[in-house]
Amino acid sequence: MIDALPPTQPSPRPYGSGHPSEPVVTHLLQQPGIQRVPSPKLTLFIKRDFLRTDECAALVERIDAERRPSTVSDFNGDAAFRTSETCDLRADDPVAAAIDARIADFLGLDPVYGEPLQGQRYAVGQEFKGHTDYFDPQGIDFARYCSVAGNRTWTAMIYLNLPEAGGATRFKTIDKIVQPETGKLLAWNNLRADGTPNPATIHQGMKVRAGTKYVITKWYRERVWA
Repeated sequence: MIDALPPTQPSPRPYGSGHPSEPVVTHLLQQPGIQRVPSPKLTLFIKRDFLRTDECAALVERIDAERRPSTVSDFNGDAAFRTSETCDLRADDPVAAAIDARIADFLGLDPVYGEPLQGQRYAVGQEFKGHTDYFDPQGIDFARYCSVAGNRTWTAMIYLNLPEAGGATRFKTIDKIVQPETGKLLAWNNLRADGTPNPATIHQGMKVRAGTKYVITKWYRERVWA
């Protein structure tokens, strides 16, 4: 068990929900080691070594201990669409809480807009086919998931390990494939400049061919998460 790092001090002026996105983009571009993927179609950033190896290992332990089958909204009839397992990380866990706070500070977002931190586990053959993180306004479950806190604005995803083979994340519209690396963070804006969902954010968690893949995911909303 690692000692939890204290939460980072919040940004002096944390931004709101992340829309409009310009303040968040400006904040991210000021972070050391940040890389912006060049694309006019979506706003995507990469930061290597965001988490230490021991922090990643501690989160893997928690995911293994409390994982359950992953689910989807607006089920499309494909039982193999998402075959991973999910863990809802505990807000009162000091390790998870410290990392949750660090993500918000890195993006410059006010934590009150964040959903609870989640972990995902992918065994050999498991995947998450092409999907978007926002909820489709025309979907049958839109009101159920978005009536209180609104749609998702920003996503932050962190790889916790390097599987033996497979497990990359593919952004299909720009044909960008990001390979897993322990501690690597991806962050992207799910919305267009006008606040409407951006279909160019469609991405796929590709099949793991050998070993096991672990990630954590943090989503932010348009309104305060109750």
